[in-house]
Amino acid sequence: MTQPSALDDRLAALRAASDVRAEVAAALSEHWSAGREKAASKLASGLGGVEVARLFSGAADEMLQALWRFTTQVLHPSDSVDEDGKLALLATGGYGRGVLAPYSDLDLLFLRPGPGRERIERITGFMLYVLWDLGAKVGVASRTMNEALTLARDDMVIQTSLLEARFLAGDEVMADAFLKVFRREMTRTDPRAFITAKLKERDQRHSRAGAVRYRVEPNIKDGKGGLRDLNALFWIARRLAPDSVLGAEALEGLLTGRERRTFEESFDFLWRVRHHLHRAAGRAEEKLTFDLQPEVARRMGWQGRGDEPAVERFMRRYFLVARDVGGLTRALSAKLEERGQKRALSLTRLIPRRRRQLGEPGFVEDHGRLSITAPDVFEAEPLRLLTLFQLADRHDLDLHPDAFSAVTRSLNLVTPKLRRDPAASAAFLDILADGDRPYRVLTLMNETGLLGRFLPEWGRIVGQTQFNMYHAYTVDEHTLQAIGIINDIARGKLKDDHPMSSNIIGLIRDRQVLMLAMLLHDVGKGGDRGQLEDGAIAARRACERLGLDPRRAELVAWLVRQHLTLSDYAQKRDVSDPATVRAFAEIVGDLERLRMLLVLTVADIRAVGPGVWNGWKGQLMRDLYRHTERQFRGDAAEMDDPLSRPMAAYDALIERARRDGAAAMAGPSDNQAAEVAIAAADRPGLFALIAGVMADLGADIVGARVTTAADGMALDIFQLQDGAGEPYGQAEPRRLRRLLAALERVGRGGAVTPADPSAPASPRRAAFDVRPVVMIDNAASETATVIEVSGANRPRLLAQLSRALADLGLSIRSAHVVTFGERAADSFYVTTDKGRKITGDKRLDAIRAALEAVMNQAPPPNPRGRPLIRARASARDVSELGRKAAVPRRAEAR
Repeated sequence: MTQPSALDDRLAALRAASDVRAEVAAALSEHWSAGREKAASKLASGLGGVEVARLFSGAADEMLQALWRFTTQVLHPSDSVDEDGKLALLATGGYGRGVLAPYSDLDLLFLRPGPGRERIERITGFMLYVLWDLGAKVGVASRTMNEALTLARDDMVIQTSLLEARFLAGDEVMADAFLKVFRREMTRTDPRAFITAKLKERDQRHSRAGAVRYRVEPNIKDGKGGLRDLNALFWIARRLAPDSVLGAEALEGLLTGRERRTFEESFDFLWRVRHHLHRAAGRAEEKLTFDLQPEVARRMGWQGRGDEPAVERFMRRYFLVARDVGGLTRALSAKLEERGQKRALSLTRLIPRRRRQLGEPGFVEDHGRLSITAPDVFEAEPLRLLTLFQLADRHDLDLHPDAFSAVTRSLNLVTPKLRRDPAASAAFLDILADGDRPYRVLTLMNETGLLGRFLPEWGRIVGQTQFNMYHAYTVDEHTLQAIGIINDIARGKLKDDHPMSSNIIGLIRDRQVLMLAMLLHDVGKGGDRGQLEDGAIAARRACERLGLDPRRAELVAWLVRQHLTLSDYAQKRDVSDPATVRAFAEIVGDLERLRMLLVLTVADIRAVGPGVWNGWKGQLMRDLYRHTERQFRGDAAEMDDPLSRPMAAYDALIERARRDGAAAMAGPSDNQAAEVAIAAADRPGLFALIAGVMADLGADIVGARVTTAADGMALDIFQLQDGAGEPYGQAEPRRLRRLLAALERVGRGGAVTPADPSAPASPRRAAFDVRPVVMIDNAASETATVIEVSGANRPRLLAQLSRALADLGLSIRSAHVVTFGERAADSFYVTTDKGRKITGDKRLDAIRAALEAVMNQAPPPNPRGRPLIRARASARDVSELGRKAAVPRRAEAR
């Protein structure tokens, strides 16, 4: 406890103040703020994260101890020295460990020997009110010694907080006596219930924060691989050795020297990130969101290198640390089970089976995990590095920590000779293409570092992020999930979601080529020549090293180069238009490539993140596949006129519109979207008005068919979803009724009340400065000019762009909108008022300038006032307008 200081004198002088509590709070706030700013300055100068955490904790100690002395010695001095008047203040939880972030909670325990007197109540009450006045978040308990001990026996949360408790102020003798009794009781009781509870809490926490370690907006405190995972190791160590400083004795017995160094380095890095995150947000923020990532990277001194921005380099480092934390957790958990200090979680673990031979020299099953028979097993034969993972898949075994550590220590054995060893290549391809659990086994290989060492092309994307809102995972995690999805499709686990892919995958003759293409499809990200070209070059190089013949290697490279093509054509072209199908078939070439491309595309999109795949995309891709398959079989002429069905189905609606001026109705849809049709007399800007009404009422346009009858009556049919990706109005039918009424009103020429254009964007979306691009192409269609606008997505963007085109006297024949997180790519097929292509450089320049003006409208202020960071464009963002495709008569919009 610190000694009285000038602060004590200042506080003592406030005893007679008219508002003692307010004056005391003001004085303490000034002193505490100065201490915290001192810690922050040390952080900015590069002091370690844990050391800065101790400085923040020390500043809180000084404030609380000064408040304690004023409250107990000046404001409410003791009039008795008997037992009932004793009171002590203890720091518990993380604060008890002596580490705090800038806006961490202060966990406190007011400890007394027996029932409290009135003075004790006055002390605790005054202190808490002052702390609340200071804006501190306080977790507080007031208990007798017996109450605290009794509760800690059965409540693992309380037991955890007391494991880290330390004396702050008051009766130190009583506090020390209590902590000795508590720790002695912990030493004498079985720790297994506590350890099991901590590991269960960890799993539940991961489930809430996101079970995947490599989410691109991680929770650095509660997420997988975050600070809480390291804290759990601390708690377990402290429970095993209550009298040891920070459980060091137990940690030394559970972790190797190398693992303890990794533990300390990871802990320090994560604490530094947390300090900067709190400071950047100005509050206790634990999620490293897009809008905060660039600022934290800047504060930590990261700089861009080549084509990789500072924020992506920083986040890559974060995910590599999260991977290390996962390895530590794996090692500790397994060793606890091995020592019998973790309760068995399944009946199979109760079977007294210790070691079992697997018929493969160098390997053994040890307590249900795959282990090695000697530390030098890989040095004697490096090929066994691959064999280990083959056995893990074959026998459905996790790795023993000894085997896991041995692999990480043996990565130097992965030489160019091993990479070109036919036996090593065969083992690797067996895991990838013929294994039962490729996602799980490849993830293990990735976490040990072996996958990136054996396949250097893979190594460059480990932990790589893309600073955009479209991808939910790091590049390597996304790819591994896509491989798992292909495996699930092949095993029929996703037949309801992907019926066509589940049938087609059995027809693919070369499974190795498909899986290699999936594994390598994103290795070109960030390359100088572009993702697709660099990816194809890297894929060809990897395949040659793995021993594939030139024909198969070239097929892998082709799939990597074209892995976005099917998605682009399905979502940005009219899949029932014969010209679109002919252009796509010309690129694909044959049925085997078509089959591979479909399966690869489905898995790629589904693995991007939750909610990205939907039934509408699936339907478009299935339609394109069927029509292209017909083209290859020579019966493409059987395709129907894409407008004959809608016109016939909506004859009654058109008749009603002629009578009433406009008519709208909802029809059935099997594409996970609501179908809405509006018929009205055509007029300039009608499409823009309709799109604006739909945007204002929360309808997400995922598809639209636009046509005009000979008498000038327009029929527009839309596929709509709500913000959750469900059919619009399904959850709230009145929303759909309201939309239909609004559409009829605008169709008759009624007034439209626009939405407030000044509504601020979300902080996450506002963090991106997406460069707008306007491209105009007169060669992509025989009858229309194709205009593609790519830039930052925002509410009513489709309506605003459509209005700009209408104001220029252009007619929209079709529109296609695809969004990729913060970026939208809107394509329009337009003609002049006479139905011709647009010509003349001056007019084309005027169109480009008008659309750029729409895209460059000043966005609402960044809610957090930080500079915008330019998002990296991907090959998905801007379509290839040079592709030969006829003008679609149906507009797909999202």
